[in-house]
Amino acid sequence: MIELKDIIYKVAIDTVIGNTAVGVNAIEFDSRKIKQEDVFVAIRGVVSDGHDFIEKAIDQGAIAIICEELPPITIEGVTYVKVEDAQSALAIMAANFYGIPSENLKLVGVTGTNGKTTIATLLFQLFKNAGYKVGLLSTVKILVDDTEYKATHTTPDSITINRYLKEMNDVGVEFCFMEVSSHGIHQKRTEGLFFAGGIFTNLSHDHLDYHNTFKEYRDVKKVFFDGLPPSAFALTNKDDKNGAYMLQNTKAKQYSYALQSFADFRGQILENSLEGLLLKLNDNEVWSKLIGSFNAYNLLAIFGTAELLGLETLETLRLLSDLKSVSGRFQYLISEEQKITAIVDYAHTPDALKNVLETINDIRTKNETLITVVGCGGDRDKMKRPVMGNIAAKLSNKAIFTSDNPRTENPEQIIEDIEKGVEPQDYKKMLSITDRKQAIKTACQLADKEDIILIAGKGHEAYQEINGERFDFDDFEIVKEELKKLNK
Repeated sequence: MIELKDIIYKVAIDTVIGNTAVGVNAIEFDSRKIKQEDVFVAIRGVVSDGHDFIEKAIDQGAIAIICEELPPITIEGVTYVKVEDAQSALAIMAANFYGIPSENLKLVGVTGTNGKTTIATLLFQLFKNAGYKVGLLSTVKILVDDTEYKATHTTPDSITINRYLKEMNDVGVEFCFMEVSSHGIHQKRTEGLFFAGGIFTNLSHDHLDYHNTFKEYRDVKKVFFDGLPPSAFALTNKDDKNGAYMLQNTKAKQYSYALQSFADFRGQILENSLEGLLLKLNDNEVWSKLIGSFNAYNLLAIFGTAELLGLETLETLRLLSDLKSVSGRFQYLISEEQKITAIVDYAHTPDALKNVLETINDIRTKNETLITVVGCGGDRDKMKRPVMGNIAAKLSNKAIFTSDNPRTENPEQIIEDIEKGVEPQDYKKMLSITDRKQAIKTACQLADKEDIILIAGKGHEAYQEINGERFDFDDFEIVKEELKKLNK
């Protein structure tokens, strides 16, 4: 059993009351999970303050309390450690408890607004196909080589991250690819981790309900690169104006990728169709089954990362051509009789929606009708709603506004917010249907032979969240079923 003094090594400590040479069973920041000889870390959260549950944690058997503010009465036999920052302390303690597992593999973090899941997942796929044991921490799932676990957050809490990294150590994983969200960085979940590299994709309007301003959102992302060690690499998208900003204070070795600028990893789109992409990557031609210019950027980031991690160039190019699209990321099917193309994509930000619609418009003949079904999540950034309404109506022939995950908000109000962004000349393209299933069904009924339907916003999510409840809901399965009905 590990002792408390070893777990709190390198934590910024203010005061200690009691004995730190006590054995610890587990670390918890949720008082409901506390058992005998556990350590309780009191975190000040958005909804509740862990300091209010210190007494409850002790009643349930906590042997030590880590807090930013000592309780007025301390109990004999319980060790109290007052720290400067409980979130930071939790991250460092979790790493120490599991034996600093990130040091025993090459951990690469991917951050940015769009592309995180695709890049992390496809890097996992590529290195797995190259014969390595690989790990993945993503929005969609967590993979410890061949074992799959369900993901609940883009960046899990510090204890969960280190527990899975330890499991990766145990089975001999050599590389791990991890999505790093702005929430995760801000809440110090990635502190105490040793990264071999960091990738910056792009930055656009998102999460301003949490970060308040775009500058704050951007600066939180930059913290990740500021913390990279000199042994790591920092690979950024040079075509995004924030790419250079991310590198300003980093100690890591700096590299860039781009389609439009001179960069270490330079790409050019030679062909772009519904069948895939023909790319030139640093003077090497490669065919990919992935579609669209946004995927050209993703493939460039993957190519650059593989090179920086030591894979042979020709082997990397061969593996790139075998990569399969990620669930809910430009996932498409074509109906048998009418040849209607239905595309399901996670695009839930203005920039991502614009990228997907521009990609579809670039590769279609313009003889088809493009019908977009889109909504916005409730209890989230309201500023992006009219922007997304504007983009959907402007870049589609028909736009059906519907529910996404309304959560505790009135879905009709969310749709009204979206509609406010539509310009007068596009009013005739607009249709509003609150029920998402009915909206998808209507899109299928409106579609004629060889038309294109985009269902945006939820992608891989197999649920819809309404008033605190999650109901089974899978965009891809629903559109597949509705298109089948048209063929009967």
